[in-house]
Amino acid sequence: MSREATHSESRAVADGRGAEERHPEDVRFGERARALAAEAREARESFDPPPPSAADQRALECARDGVGPAVSLYVSARTGDRQVSFTGEEFELLHRAMNDWLDMYARCYGVDLDADFTVREAAEVLLRTHDVLDTAQLLTCVPERS
Repeated sequence: MSREATHSESRAVADGRGAEERHPEDVRFGERARALAAEAREARESFDPPPPSAADQRALECARDGVGPAVSLYVSARTGDRQVSFTGEEFELLHRAMNDWLDMYARCYGVDLDADFTVREAAEVLLRTHDVLDTAQLLTCVPERS
């Protein structure tokens, strides 16, 4: 489990809230994290790397349609009126979803990657670059910059 997931879980316990007492916004964000994880898992299971001529387009789709929503959910959770508390499981699902998409992004270029970036790390890169494709490239170093 990632450090962030452990921290989130500890914070929920420290706040004295059980699953039944969670704020509705926390529940909504948690449900979205679960949905993103399910989408990533389905995409990963059916993923076939594209031919080289379609690599850039498919990588863009992985970044835009997968990495982007996962990182955006985290950013929204941390920048709203109140900080959303994910359960440890929800946070781990969000972490795994983002990394699954980064793995698929790299596979578009023929690179097998066992991505294990934190969602916070990706969010910081996205906030600096304002571009999810640049974020995926900078995190994975795929493709290499010339």
